[in-house]
Amino acid sequence: MLETYISRADLDAFVERVLAEDLGEGGDVTSSATIPEEARLDAVMASRDDVVVAGLPLAAMFFRALDQHVAIEQMAADGDEAPSGTVLMRLSGNARKMLAAERSALNSLQHLTGIATLTRAFVKAIEGTGCILLDTRKTIPGLRALGKYASRMGGAQNHRMRLDDGILIKDNHVAVAGGVAEAVAAATRARSALQIQVEVDRLDQIEPALAAGAQRLLLDNMPPPVLRQAVELVDGRVPTEASGGVRLATIRAIAETGVTYVSVGRITQSAPAADIGLDYV
Repeated sequence: MLETYISRADLDAFVERVLAEDLGEGGDVTSSATIPEEARLDAVMASRDDVVVAGLPLAAMFFRALDQHVAIEQMAADGDEAPSGTVLMRLSGNARKMLAAERSALNSLQHLTGIATLTRAFVKAIEGTGCILLDTRKTIPGLRALGKYASRMGGAQNHRMRLDDGILIKDNHVAVAGGVAEAVAAATRARSALQIQVEVDRLDQIEPALAAGAQRLLLDNMPPPVLRQAVELVDGRVPTEASGGVRLATIRAIAETGVTYVSVGRITQSAPAADIGLDYV
């Protein structure tokens, strides 16, 4: 599933880069000093929290990168809900090499699983409303593709991956262009095949944006009563997206206003790492 969203070449490059960061030039000097070269290690990787799993195939890649003969049995799949204590993976291989890969594998798995777990909580909070959760470009630099993969495993849909994925006119674009209508009109004249989305933070900006050719509206930092008015004004002419300071405690009320989407930056930007450990058997 992971390689459906991220190429194998990019995954291999990530694994190589992360291992190089952790191993340095001298490698795992502690394991080399304390463990015989041919010693074997049987271990399990288990959740210590209730989690939604993301990144198990990536974790396996770290171990295989250092020991091509390591035996790995994956006990769960990305996207699964795993209660605390669930064994996610069983491993058997060269002890030195497994321990050298351990931290890189766990760091990656804990981070991605944390994103998926928080995302699933937001998705469950809006169940039944018909509203769709979106992630954003608020990601840790260099980890966007993986972070957005994890949000998908949690149940969100991906918004733009990059700046060239869609035209999204934000408040600073509007300020420089001279207004919402002017910015949308300029984007329309550019004759791009990309959808034109524009951010509005006031109700009086909606009609000018639509008249100029906006194909989607980003309703920014509007409280639920104002969002409901905005949805009524739009009246189904274009999709609507609520954004700005959305939290787990507030997303239900936002979704119930009738917006098509709600985007949440914190699921990729601020998700706490899941507690997952590798334990000797």
